[in-house]
Amino acid sequence: MRRMKKVVSVVCCICLILGLAGCASSGGGGTVGHKRIIRISHAQSESHPEHLGLLAFKEYVEENLGDKYEVQIFPNEILGAAQRAIELTQTGAIDFVVAGTANLETFADIYEIFSMPYLFDSVEAYHETMMDTDYMEQIYESTDEAGFRVMTWYNAGTRSFYAKTPIATPEDLKGKKIRVQQSPASVAMMQAFGAAASPMSFGEVYTAIQQGVIDGAENNELALTNNKHGEVAKYYAYNNHQMVPDMLIANLKFLNGLSDEEREIFVEAARISTEVEMENWDDQVAEAKRVAEEDMGVEFTEVDIEAFKEKVLPLHEEMLKENPKIQEFYDHIQEINQNVEKTSDQSEKEAEEK
Repeated sequence: MRRMKKVVSVVCCICLILGLAGCASSGGGGTVGHKRIIRISHAQSESHPEHLGLLAFKEYVEENLGDKYEVQIFPNEILGAAQRAIELTQTGAIDFVVAGTANLETFADIYEIFSMPYLFDSVEAYHETMMDTDYMEQIYESTDEAGFRVMTWYNAGTRSFYAKTPIATPEDLKGKKIRVQQSPASVAMMQAFGAAASPMSFGEVYTAIQQGVIDGAENNELALTNNKHGEVAKYYAYNNHQMVPDMLIANLKFLNGLSDEEREIFVEAARISTEVEMENWDDQVAEAKRVAEEDMGVEFTEVDIEAFKEKVLPLHEEMLKENPKIQEFYDHIQEINQNVEKTSDQSEKEAEEK
């Protein structure tokens, strides 16, 4: 019976995607009555901060343009894994998709920089970089030739390793098969750790760990609970190797077809969605850790981050040499790292003097 339900679900998904592709070939996202349907795809559950942010996006658009547009949100990879959903967004079969920067690397290699391990020295530097809207707009425009534009970013936390067996040192990764995002830099990172990188769709990770196809994965704490990875991987090590944002991506033809007033509303809706997503992030991470620890039996371990850094920092030089396009952005981030560190040191000094 479970297998039959899964088959029916897959068939329905295929029919839906084919229907969306048909909408694209006819030049639109579909209509209900006189309203244009806006379709948004993402990989997370309905309780995830990104979904909550998208609900705020929907609310703002419909409050201001409800006579023209109806926003429909498709979570849980209903419209396909990220790479497929991006392709549907390119063609206009769907209008928006949320995807990680690793999925954008094949369209604009500037996005490779986000897969660089230990790129940001702190969460504060990461957030300051991403909130610099004027600078980031230069990055977002890099996919225009591919037919889509990033509208905003979502905080996807800090990525660390989790597996069936403990990971306390880099040596514990040797020989392990670890799922990573489909990014050459992430693959190179795992090779530097002596592990075997296994790029695959996020939706395949649970079953892959459960069946022993892989030994573990790397992600933030929400993956343990929202995606139930804590049921099959009981050890989470805080090595904090990457801070990789998710991006809200829009079909460029759709954006360019909006009036100036309409576009401003969609831009503001995107900004609000990020604000709501970030407001929910920290609380959900704390709750996810509690649930994973108390209800799933996941063991969280603080590790020597410097030992992990030492293994992979040489990748910075290699990546900069292979892709000179990221050099300017890399230098910009290093400047932010230094400024944030100085500010933090100054704050600590002032606190000690009081």
